[in-house]
Amino acid sequence: MLGLILPATLQEELPDTRGITSGSTPCTAQNLIELCQRAEATGADSLWAVDHLYWPHPINECLTTLAIAAAATRHPTLGSCILQLPLRNPAAVAKQATALQHLSGGRFVLGVGVGSHPEEYARAGVEYHQRGLLMDQGIATLHEAWAPVHDAAVDDATSTPPTRYRQDPPSPRVPLWIGGSSPAARRRAAAVGDGWAPLFLTPDDYRPALRCLRQETEEAGRDRDAVEPAIVIFARVGPQAEAQARGAAWLSDMYGVPPKAFERHLVAGEPEACAAALARYVEAGARHIIIMVAAPGAVRHFGLLRSAFVAQTDAMPAGVFA
Repeated sequence: MLGLILPATLQEELPDTRGITSGSTPCTAQNLIELCQRAEATGADSLWAVDHLYWPHPINECLTTLAIAAAATRHPTLGSCILQLPLRNPAAVAKQATALQHLSGGRFVLGVGVGSHPEEYARAGVEYHQRGLLMDQGIATLHEAWAPVHDAAVDDATSTPPTRYRQDPPSPRVPLWIGGSSPAARRRAAAVGDGWAPLFLTPDDYRPALRCLRQETEEAGRDRDAVEPAIVIFARVGPQAEAQARGAAWLSDMYGVPPKAFERHLVAGEPEACAAALARYVEAGARHIIIMVAAPGAVRHFGLLRSAFVAQTDAMPAGVFA
């Protein structure tokens, strides 16, 4: 599956034929609907939204974006990539995730992680060095909220109010994916996750990490293939040198770190070269590739990349990317 991370802002994302000045596209629901529909029309298998409560640039809120995407599309999987659970009330997230699963017709995936920005934790009033513990506690709260409740516990008016409430109709199960490339994130995915979506791993890094994930999943008493292997990739299509330089500059502006930080982690070049780079992740074991386009015009770049990628994977042995 090949998915697209929706732009965190709609600037420069809609065609100029709309008569809207490039770089000042208003972030309205209708414009976001149009963007999601264009992305679906490219054949995107999944659409994802990023999550930051505090960021140097104004960006869309993750779960609100996905609610609009649920109404705008029919087929793609929809997910958070990655929601920083320690910065949110996990009981509220459980309710929001359940609602999104209903609204999307069972297409929602809740991707969660701890994040890596101390300043964001400070502004939210959350202890950064406790994020791992808060993450584990938050996941436990999610599972408790989603667990079945006996009717008697709900119907007995004299009993203590339950912490879980019956959904009618029953709630579709919400898959829980764990983001992060650290050993701790990988072990968390092995223990309690339905999927694993790391960032900043080369294909040569990803292969042994996936072997560790399989072993750790077995050690957690689960089937070794219980966790879906995904990977998040930065990509930009164009002449190689130009795409590399401009893509790194785009990411530098987005994340506030030097462009050099992205040298090893940006897939850049003509569509066929980018597709070949993605195919290396498939060969390393990835089954879901999630693309963040490091450029304005994300849907156009993704469409070019996807066409070339489909041609690449069609030439692979049957079952390699299924």
